[in-house]
Amino acid sequence: MSTRLLPLLIVLMAAVLLALGVPLGVSVARAEQQKVVIDRIDDTARFAALAQFVTEEVPGGSRPTTTDERLATLQTELTSYHEVYGIKAGVYYRNHIPMANAPTTWFLPQTGEVREAFDEALLSRRSHDPPQVWPWQDGTLVVASPVIRDGDVVAVVVTESPTDSMASRILRGWLIIGAGETAAMLLAVGAALRLTGWVLRPVRVLDATTHDIATGRLKSRVAPAGGPPELRRLARSFNEMADHVEDVLEQQRAFVADASHQLRNPLAALLLRIELLALELPEGNEEIASVQTEGKRLARVLDDLLDLALAEHAEADLKVTDIGALAAERVAAWAPTAEAKGVRLVGDCPPTTAWADPVALSSALDAVIDNAVKFTPADEAVEVAVASTGDSATVVVTDGGPGLTDDELARVGDRFWRSGRHQNIKGSGLGLSICRALLAAGDGSITFAHHVPHGLEVTVTVPRSGHTGEAAESYGLTDR
Repeated sequence: MSTRLLPLLIVLMAAVLLALGVPLGVSVARAEQQKVVIDRIDDTARFAALAQFVTEEVPGGSRPTTTDERLATLQTELTSYHEVYGIKAGVYYRNHIPMANAPTTWFLPQTGEVREAFDEALLSRRSHDPPQVWPWQDGTLVVASPVIRDGDVVAVVVTESPTDSMASRILRGWLIIGAGETAAMLLAVGAALRLTGWVLRPVRVLDATTHDIATGRLKSRVAPAGGPPELRRLARSFNEMADHVEDVLEQQRAFVADASHQLRNPLAALLLRIELLALELPEGNEEIASVQTEGKRLARVLDDLLDLALAEHAEADLKVTDIGALAAERVAAWAPTAEAKGVRLVGDCPPTTAWADPVALSSALDAVIDNAVKFTPADEAVEVAVASTGDSATVVVTDGGPGLTDDELARVGDRFWRSGRHQNIKGSGLGLSICRALLAAGDGSITFAHHVPHGLEVTVTVPRSGHTGEAAESYGLTDR
C-alpha cells in the first residue's frame, strides 16, 4: 500500500511545487527584463534631453552644416555608452537621417522591431515595452523615446540592447528557484515518508495480526497505538471481533471435546454389551460383526475428534529441537508396522535443529507416516527425508501408493474428507486435520503434492528460529 500512497503524495507535492515554481520563474524573468527596460528608458530620456537643443537639420536633408557643441557632446556620450555597455544607440531625425549614432555604421532598418519602435515614438510617445525575451532565445530589447522641441517631435532616440547578461541573470534566478524547489521536494519526500509510515503502520499491524490469526495464533491482538484516530478505532474494533471469534471457536472446541468425552463412556458400554450379545449368538453372525465394526469406527472418530479439539486448544511448547533425531525416532517406531505390511520404511534424517514443539511434531509425524504406510501397497517404499532450507526445516514423507488426483489434492487435510477410492481403508478422515492443527500452533505447516511416478508427497515445515513472535511484537502485536 505504501508503494501506491507514497508515489501519489510525491506526485501531488511535485505538482504543487511546479505550480508555485513556474509562475515564480516567469515573474523573475519578467522582473529582470522590466529592470533592463526601465534602465533603457532612463538612458533614452537622457539622450533625448541632450539632443533637444542640437542645431536643426538643413532643409536639404543632410547633416547639419554647422558644428554644434551640443551635437559633439551627444555623439561622445553615445559612443562611450556603446563602448561601455555594448548597446547600440542613435538619435534619428524624422526623415531617418542620424543626428548622432554609435556605432556610426548603425542606421535605421527599413523593417523590423527597431523601425516599429521608431515609428511609434514619432507619434510623441515612448515605444511599447518589448515582448518577453527568454534565455533560450536570441533577441534584443529595443526602446525608443521622442525628442520634443516646442511641442513637436524633431527626432527619436533608439537603443537596441543585447540580452546576454539579462539571460544570465534570469538563469541564475531560475537556478536559485530550482535549488529551493529541490530542497523543498526533499523535505516534502521526507515528510511524506514519515506521514505514510505513521498512517500505514496500523495497517501493517492489522495485516500481520490477520495473518497470525489465519495461521492459528488466535490470541494475537493489535496494540491500538499510533496512526490516525480512525485507524485506532479500527484496531479496537478488530480486537473486539477477534475476541468474539475466539470465544465462538472456543465454545465450538469445548462442545466437540465435551461431546466426544461424554459419548465415549456410553459407546464403550454399548460395545461391551454388543460383545456379550455376540457370545450368545451363533459364531460368524454378519449383523453382529457389522455392528461391532461400526461401533469401533465410531469410537475411533470420537477419539480423533477429542484429539483434534485438544490440538486446536493446546498452546505450543516451542523449543530448539533436533528434527533429524525426532524423525529418526518416529521412523524406528513405525518400522515394525511397515514391515508387517511388507512396506519398506526408509529414513534419511541428518541432525537438523529447528524451533518446534517436540510432542506436537512427533504426533504430526505419526499421523503422516501412519497415513503413508496405510495407503502404500506391499513391496513399495515410504521415504522420510529431513532437510534445512534457510529459515525453515522440512520433513518430507513420500509414499508409493496410488496418490491423489488434482481435485483430491486440493481437499486433502479437510476434516472428515476421504478419497472415494479409499473408503475401504480404516480411518476417520481427521488424522491430517489433527496434524495441521498441531503444526499451526507452532508456526509450522503441512503441504501436499504429487510424487513421481506415483504416490503422495507430504512436506512438514517448521521454523528454524523463534523470532516469529518477536517480529510480531515489533509490529505492535500482543498475545493475550
